[in-house]
Parts: sequence; C-alpha cells; structure tokens
Amino acid sequence: MPEQLQSTSSPPLLKRELNVWDAVWLGLGSMLGTGVFVSIGIAAGLAGPAVILAVAIAAVVATCNGLSSAQLAANHPVSGGTYEYGYRYLTPWLGFIAGWTFLLAKSASAATAALGFAGYVLSTIAPDRPTLLIPTALMLVLVLTVLVLGGVRRSSMANTLMVAITLLALVFFVVAGLPQVIASEGRNLIPVGDVTEGQYSVGAFLQATALIFVAYTGYGRIATLGEEVRHPRRTIPKAILIAMLITMLLYISVAIVSVGAVGAPLLGSAAEVQAAPLEMAARSFGIPGSASVLAVGAVTAMVGVVLNLILGLSRVLLAMARRHDVPFSLARLNVAKTTPAAAVWLVGGAIAVLVLVGNVKTTWSFSAFTVLIYYAITNVAALKLSAQERLYPRWTAWLGLAACLFLAFWVEWEIWLMGLVLIAIGAVWHGMMQWSRNQSN
Repeated sequence: MPEQLQSTSSPPLLKRELNVWDAVWLGLGSMLGTGVFVSIGIAAGLAGPAVILAVAIAAVVATCNGLSSAQLAANHPVSGGTYEYGYRYLTPWLGFIAGWTFLLAKSASAATAALGFAGYVLSTIAPDRPTLLIPTALMLVLVLTVLVLGGVRRSSMANTLMVAITLLALVFFVVAGLPQVIASEGRNLIPVGDVTEGQYSVGAFLQATALIFVAYTGYGRIATLGEEVRHPRRTIPKAILIAMLITMLLYISVAIVSVGAVGAPLLGSAAEVQAAPLEMAARSFGIPGSASVLAVGAVTAMVGVVLNLILGLSRVLLAMARRHDVPFSLARLNVAKTTPAAAVWLVGGAIAVLVLVGNVKTTWSFSAFTVLIYYAITNVAALKLSAQERLYPRWTAWLGLAACLFLAFWVEWEIWLMGLVLIAIGAVWHGMMQWSRNQSN
C-alpha cells in the first residue's frame, strides 16, 4: 500500500453532520438534474427511441460503479472520493489522476447544469432572448458559490427543498404525459429505418449510453462527502443504493414518456437548440400549465446539481491540497470549520469559465469521457479491497471497469482527444509537484 503523504501541519477535519437521508437527498440533488432534464434529450437525438434501452444499460453500469464507490467509501470515509482511494489502494500517480479527472468531469457537468438552468428559465420568461443564456448561467454559479461557503448543513437544507420540488415535477410529467403515449399506441417508441446505419447507428447508441451514464454519477457526491456523514460504513452504501434505485425508476419513466409524446428527433433538437427538451415535450400534453410546472422542477433540479457539484468538487480540492498535490492554501477551512473557502471560490471560477463554452452537448460529452476514466480507476481500486473490506462480489467491479473503458471512447474523437491531453497535463503537473517536494526534503 503506498505510503500516505502527510501535511506538516495536520489540517482540521470536517464535522460529521449528515445521516442516511441527508446523504440520499444530496445524491438525488446531483443525479436529478442535467441528466433527466437535458441529457435524455441529447441522447435521444443520437439513438432515437433506443435511448430508453441506453438509459437502462447506463443504469446497470452505474450500479456496478456505485457498488465499488460504496464499499470504498465505507472503508475509507474521508473527503476526496477516488482521489483518496487511488492513494490508499493503488499508487499516488493513479490517485492524482483520479482527482484530476474528477475535477475536469464535474466542472463540465456543473457548467452544463448551469446552462440547462438558464435554458429552462429563458424558455419560460424570455424565449426570444437567447443571448441571455450565458449571463444567466454565470449568475447562478456566483450565487451558489456564495451559498456553499456557508457550509454543508445549510447547503443540505437548501438541497432537500429543491429535490422535493424536482421529484414532484417529474412525477407530474410522467403522470400527465403517459395518457398521450398510450393514446398514440407507442408509435414514437418504435425505431424507424435501419438502426445499423445513418443517424441511429450502433456507434450513436453507444455514444448515447455514455452520455446517459454521466447522469447517474451523482452518487459520487455521497462518497466525496464521506468525512461528513455519521456512521459511514452503514450510511454510505445504503444512501448510494437508495439514491440509485429512485433515479433509475425516474429516468426510465421520463425517457418513455418524453420520447413517446413527441418523438426522439424533436426531443434531440430541443436539447441542442434550447437546452430545455422536456419542457417542449410537456407543451404537447394539452394540459394548461404543464410546461410551467416542468420548468419549475427543472430549474430547482439544475440549481441542486450545481450546488452539489460545487460542494463535492471543493472537497476533492481539499483532499488534494492536504497532500500538496495542489497549493496547500486550498486546504484551509473557514473560521467555523464548515467549508474550505478558497477551494470553493476556485471551483466556482472554473465552472464559470466552462459556462462560456455555451454548448450543452460539448460540455456534457467532455464530462462523459473524463468521468468514465475516473470511475474506471474507482473500479480498479475496488478490486484491491481485501476479503474483510469487500461488501460486494468482485465481478461487479470487473464489469464496471470494462464498461467504463469501453464506453469512454464512443464520444466524439475530438472530445476524448482533448480529455487525454488534459489528463497528460495533469500528469506532468503531478510529476513537477513530486519533484519539487523531493528537492525540498
């Protein structure tokens, strides 16, 4: 096992304030957002009606990864997620790469969520002002960065309220739209044409599966908050599995209703042009106010996603700073010892920069590649658990590892090439930091 690098001045630990349901709500706040309100539309444009199958397959892959994350977090409950697991069970280099890819992936996810928030808001109050998309998204990032500075307890309370509103809106969407799908006899759910060629190719289906997979990975927020939950060995696995089950049921239901109501081509077009595909589907229900109800749920969901990602990303930076993989100043907590303030500000700034890309498909695809690499490392770490530490069979980690590496390279080649370049830059940075530490010793 690699020797743990310790700081010369042991930094204080965060308080354990969260129970099982606090952790479940935080996980749902990260999962019930961009994935259900934006990426299902993007994936539908790629895979057509087969997006429903992509949602189901992505759920299986995510469950395997979730089980790996759960047992690792239960045995090593500190802030940092796979960054810490890589150091503990693999090598410092793989630990750093895990932390680096997490920062890249989830910063892109947060930017996508912020743009999705702006898309749903503007489609309701200013549909003719698309130039306001980026400024609105930037304003959300700023407000939530300030909120997270207040600490995890205040953030958790705000998140619980937003997730409750989102759940109600999604249940309404499914119940209101199902009669239309039944009345149409499911015509939009039947693939048209040869699915092995053209728009609905096998490659497009696998790309859609990779994009949908990211929508499930909010359970990682639970693992990265391992230092702040009570009784982590019991709480973390239970919270991850509960959050995954709820999310799977909702995603599959929403995919069936949204594709069945308006068809995959229209859904895909709405995702790329307006970043608000489900609202377009809701308008077709013929129920007054249905689009507005859905938009409210989408807005609260996106807020929850950005909130939780700022929270989780700042905790990974905290862990990396404690090991001097990034400047140690990022490990400093505020006076109340409830949040790493400098890390929170840095995360907020990075997300704001990515918002400037302004295209949800680009930011979400980049997130897909880097997060799949991150969870590949998670599964490798889970394979190193001893028999006493292991909570689940080894085959789940093997399946998760193979699926992650396979799906990662089905996103656009420009995206995965950019991801590999940035991972290489991170590796060079890590080497320079290690050299600097060795020179000073």
